[in-house]
Amino acid sequence: MKKLTLKDVAEFCGSTTNLQGEISKISTDSRDIDENTLFVALIGERFDAHDFVGDVLQKGAKAVVCSKNVGDDERIIYVEDTGKALLDIAHGYRKTFDIPFIGLTGSVGKTTSKGMIYSVVKKGFDAHKTAGNLNNEIGVPKTLFALEEHHEAAVIEMGMNHFDEISRLSLTVEPTIAVITNVGTAHIENLGSREGILKAKLEILHGMKKGSTLIINGDNDMLATVENEDFNILRFGIEGEKLYMRAEDIETDEKGSTFTAICGDERATVFVPSVGIHNVYNALCAMCVGKQLGFSLEKSAQGVADFEPEGMRQKITEIKGVTFIEDCYNANPDSMKASLEAMKTLKKKRSFAVLGDMLELGDFSEKAHRTVGENAVETGCDFVLTYGEAAKNISDEAKSKGVCAESFDDKEKIAEFLYENISEGDVVLFKGSRGMKMEDIFNSLYKKMG
Repeated sequence: MKKLTLKDVAEFCGSTTNLQGEISKISTDSRDIDENTLFVALIGERFDAHDFVGDVLQKGAKAVVCSKNVGDDERIIYVEDTGKALLDIAHGYRKTFDIPFIGLTGSVGKTTSKGMIYSVVKKGFDAHKTAGNLNNEIGVPKTLFALEEHHEAAVIEMGMNHFDEISRLSLTVEPTIAVITNVGTAHIENLGSREGILKAKLEILHGMKKGSTLIINGDNDMLATVENEDFNILRFGIEGEKLYMRAEDIETDEKGSTFTAICGDERATVFVPSVGIHNVYNALCAMCVGKQLGFSLEKSAQGVADFEPEGMRQKITEIKGVTFIEDCYNANPDSMKASLEAMKTLKKKRSFAVLGDMLELGDFSEKAHRTVGENAVETGCDFVLTYGEAAKNISDEAKSKGVCAESFDDKEKIAEFLYENISEGDVVLFKGSRGMKMEDIFNSLYKKMG
């Protein structure tokens, strides 16, 4: 990060200090301290970093932000709320940059959308993006603090579980362009309804200047209803109305999708190196951002073609003629459906869906899992294998509709079943919430396959 004076830091978070000097690092980890560090003592559900302030000062931290009385060391800057102070300091630091800030949120696929947008933006800018899933009220400040003098644009992912979280993040980031990829059912237990989810996602407008651009999925039933005269709303899609950018002539295979992007009188052929119709939407979204940055459709299409998925997000591997889709980073009803449709695209012979629990669905859980079972039937799955108590509803629903389905309580047994039954030409999908660690199954299977 660029250097900040301690006086500026104190002003950012509404405090004062007599300390002189500068910091070039901000940390919330007491183990990650040097003489140029500002330490912010956060309070979490299971920890209180104020307990480590003495150690931090002993390690030579330049200053510490606290909300509890931990002594009279001159290096302590006192505030009412250290969590809010972290956001305030991040906002102050963000204001030192006069560059495009693209903020994005959505119910599913945020990280993939972020990666595709970044891939487009960096065709014309020295760009920075959110690392991994650092998209919450600690992660977003860390992302902002990683901005360097040379950066010319930033792509910032924003996640949430409850109302007001996106609002606080938007006020911190002040996006110049905002993106809402979709409104599904993720976190519906906290937000009450899809209408509640839409309201929470639209909080991304709270930190934006009037007249700024909001890019939304015009095919999403909830987002299609959005109107706001204070902002320049651009819609992307395939079938929706009032679309700013549209995809036509879509063709898919095991390597990805090819389509024609149309924006006004401009056309371009686009290759998306990821399977599934949801990635066509991600590409359109990214290309809309590119247009707002002054790129031609062709230049944006080149950026999409350069995209590489992160982590365990729809990684496709072929071993001994069997195609495996490793999509174990997370799961909700919308991403489950998207992955099943992607598997259908790759299907040559038989398909095996290995599905784990979708967590944090509350009272909506049973219905959501049964809906995934219906999706598995609709997308032509030949075998549905589930792991976890909630996911049993998936296999029960699929079995009731005539599909060969079985629930397991042992990952090793699933790996053994696959090893004994899969053959060349088959496609196997692994999908479940991060906490289910579905990668244990394919790692075991790969060992058996040598």
